[in-house]
Amino acid sequence: MENRQNTRQPLHSLRSMFGILFFLMMTGTVLLSLLINTIFLEPYYKTERKNALIRVYRELQNASVEDLLETDDFDLTLRESLRRSNVSLLILDSNTRTVKAWSADESLMEDRLYANLFGMTPFREDEGRDSRPGIPADDLEEGEDDYYDDEYVITQVLEKKNPYSIYVVQDRFTRSNSLEMWGSLGEGSFFLLRSPLEDIRGSAMAANRFFGYIAIILSIAGTILAWWLSRRITDPVRQLTEISVRMKELDFSAKYRGGSRTELDTLGRNMNELSQKLEETISALRTANNDLQRDLDRRNRQEEMRQDFLSNVTHELKTPIALVRGYAEGLQDGIADDPESRAFYLETILEESDRMNTIVQKVLQLNQLEFGDGAVSMERFDIVDMIRNYLENASLLARQAGVSLLFSEEEPVYVWGDPFLIQEVIQNYYSNALHHAEEPPSALPQGPLPQTPSPVSDGKAYADETAPGEPLRKVIDIRCDQREEHVRVTVFNTGKPIPEDALPHIWEKFYKVDKARTRAYGGSGVGLSIVKAIMDLHHRGYGAENYENGVAFWFELDRSGTDDEPVT
Repeated sequence: MENRQNTRQPLHSLRSMFGILFFLMMTGTVLLSLLINTIFLEPYYKTERKNALIRVYRELQNASVEDLLETDDFDLTLRESLRRSNVSLLILDSNTRTVKAWSADESLMEDRLYANLFGMTPFREDEGRDSRPGIPADDLEEGEDDYYDDEYVITQVLEKKNPYSIYVVQDRFTRSNSLEMWGSLGEGSFFLLRSPLEDIRGSAMAANRFFGYIAIILSIAGTILAWWLSRRITDPVRQLTEISVRMKELDFSAKYRGGSRTELDTLGRNMNELSQKLEETISALRTANNDLQRDLDRRNRQEEMRQDFLSNVTHELKTPIALVRGYAEGLQDGIADDPESRAFYLETILEESDRMNTIVQKVLQLNQLEFGDGAVSMERFDIVDMIRNYLENASLLARQAGVSLLFSEEEPVYVWGDPFLIQEVIQNYYSNALHHAEEPPSALPQGPLPQTPSPVSDGKAYADETAPGEPLRKVIDIRCDQREEHVRVTVFNTGKPIPEDALPHIWEKFYKVDKARTRAYGGSGVGLSIVKAIMDLHHRGYGAENYENGVAFWFELDRSGTDDEPVT
């Protein structure tokens, strides 16, 4: 459990790492943008303005070469370019006549063109000192600064080549900057292109402040978005992690429930299929292992049964063999001199021989039932007719033992089963009842047997059929109780109930509740084990129940579809 909790709450969760990484990337992007804006915005702006002047110049140059400079169509195109680029224009011919002008202050444009042509605009260099164009500041004589203290000063040369030059010019009084491009267009004409430069530094600072405010808002929104995205991404991962931990513990009940339609969802479905196949495989392995363990247990049980079987058979045969040997040696030694003694010895030898033969036959029969092929020949037969025929043949034994037989069934009752094996069950139940039948306790009330074959709930299902005042008798009562889907055959004998702790063991081989009594009538202790084996082959119920006045043994068989006698 501790390992599972540690896996569910790792030290470095993906959600935290994803959120921190997203925040750092956003913060780094904002700071880098501010730095780039501060350092490179002004040079970029100047370059853009310079390129705008060069584009206008090329339009002028092409028009001059094609002699389109003074046409109306070109004038419209030029004015649109000048307006779009915020550029002022002045073109003078060789006679200083204005060829074309586009400016709010044409006189300023003329002054600036002349100042550039004649080198009257000074350069501003280090420490704010001025110099003539092309003359170093150190070569100026003392007092010459005032002579060149013009209204405008060149602060930067952007490009200077034939046939044009581009300067950054500053107004000394307003400190405003302008970009000027001047030169010749051929055939003695000159031009001046002038475009004001905004206060890019102040604009950049204002933009950075605005961008900072926006960055704060975006950071808050980005943090919320990062949390939401991290949850969307990490929840499937965490779910898959929990599933893998439970799979490691062979718990395959957890299934991936995501629906993101991403690779994680595909992985989750694959994990579900893997979990199901592993569960099926492990289930098959456990089933095979259980089957193998059951086979091993069966082999061990069979081995134990074989050893127990041999031990019990040896024990059961030991006494009759010893008796036969003892009486045979007595005859051999001449102990029995008179005919009566010899007859007694011989009779005992014959009884014990018969007893050994019975034990061997019963053991062989049980062995065949338990370890044979288990084949059952299912037939439809009349169980009432079978019981009646058997009782007619065995009634002599009941009369000799002073036992009253009660079997009042008259109508046929058809069942399914193996007639040979079912008759063996009836024979064993009858033989067992015959040997254990006794007079019921005198405290029980006298009266006729109940008319219904099913036991009653007061614990006195059977009673002796004697008239009031007559002595109690030993009774064997056999009944066929027809139920919805089966028939229960019950063999009841009056006498002492079986001890409750002995009831679960009476079906075991060679188990005897009263060993002395069993030996007295020649019992082998195998009869009820044979019943158990036969009913197990039929897959039907059997059992024994105690009553106040005796014991009832029963077994059940399936009823046939009709009780009519089959047509032959």
